[in-house]
Amino acid sequence: MTSAKSITRSAPSSAQVTTIASSLLTVQTPGCGFTDLTSEAAKFVAEVRARDGALTLFIRHTSASLTIQENADPSVLVDLTTALARFAPDDEDAGWTHDTEGPDDMPAHVKTMLTETSLHVPVLDGKLALGTWQAIYLIEHRTRPHRREVVLQFTGASR
Repeated sequence: MTSAKSITRSAPSSAQVTTIASSLLTVQTPGCGFTDLTSEAAKFVAEVRARDGALTLFIRHTSASLTIQENADPSVLVDLTTALARFAPDDEDAGWTHDTEGPDDMPAHVKTMLTETSLHVPVLDGKLALGTWQAIYLIEHRTRPHRREVVLQFTGASR
């Protein structure tokens, strides 16, 4: 059991919602793998003069997804790609029924189901409240390059 002395919390802060700002981010992926969207998300937050609120990211696809993951050691992304490939292999003989767009189509849908299509990131004092080693990534689950769309929406108070 955790003692009460080992948990601390800052005083609550509040902001009146005065802004809802949206933008469409278009990303050309190189094929299977991770694309870091953190700097684009931070630029959007700065452009809308966000102060306190929340940034929502939503990908408009079913064969690519979003995640927040470590940004320090690139081998983490390699291992995550390997793990997803083990969960949903795109071999011709994997037994998938749906293969309308090729053998990597159904596994891409499964990988999206295992990850996320939307993320919610708090914005505090105009900055994304990500941890030191966190970054926002688009994960392309298809083998070929694709054009992906991510909706960015800030809701909160502006400067």
